[in-house]
Amino acid sequence: MTNTPAISLKNVHLTLGEGAGRVHILKGIDLDIEKGVSVGLVGPSGSGKSTLLMVMAGLERADEGSVVVAGSELGPLSEDQLARFRGRKVGIIFQSFHLVPNMTALENVAVPLELAGDSSAFEKAEAELDAVGLGHRLHHYPAQMSGGEQQRVAVARALVVEPEILIADEPTGNLDDSTGTQIVDLMFSAQRKRKTTLVLVTHDPALAEQCDRMIRVRSGEIEEETSEGSVSPEEVTA
Repeated sequence: MTNTPAISLKNVHLTLGEGAGRVHILKGIDLDIEKGVSVGLVGPSGSGKSTLLMVMAGLERADEGSVVVAGSELGPLSEDQLARFRGRKVGIIFQSFHLVPNMTALENVAVPLELAGDSSAFEKAEAELDAVGLGHRLHHYPAQMSGGEQQRVAVARALVVEPEILIADEPTGNLDDSTGTQIVDLMFSAQRKRKTTLVLVTHDPALAEQCDRMIRVRSGEIEEETSEGSVSPEEVTA
């Protein structure tokens, strides 16, 4: 029996913009990502790597091709169905945290569980915040926390639904080196412990080198793939 990939993209094309401003961002992407591995997407600015990540998360729709994530074909799903799918299967960590400013840390982490109708939302959110070292900051608002603490809240929110897929877009981009390292360690520890599939975009060589697979994107196409530990700092650009 073959092992079904966690993510499978076949001949994926995506164009953004209108009229003369239309840009062909993704050009026939074919990619399979195994369950439980970590994958880093790297490449120059404008290469399409973040757009590719958003297609995997169901936040951008491909114009052509097949996108299958956690066993679901995303193309035919409505926006409501995609939102429910993400709520159950995909955790997302953004560079700029994307926390709700008028909600406490506990409330921010509980949101996806509440939307899913989980009666234990706050208990699970508290346990997740405790796991990322913020058990003492449950009732603080984002403005009362450092950038590193806010990203820990974002990590907890992404993990609280026990997602099959964890998506991270420049997760250390707004953090200093020391804080970024702590977030990286936290993210990879959680990924290995839970056997979650992690796909991230990064310009940080230290973060890129921790991934099981490294995929370089250039001009909307997959240019090359390297194995763990074989990526030089020169290859990882913003």
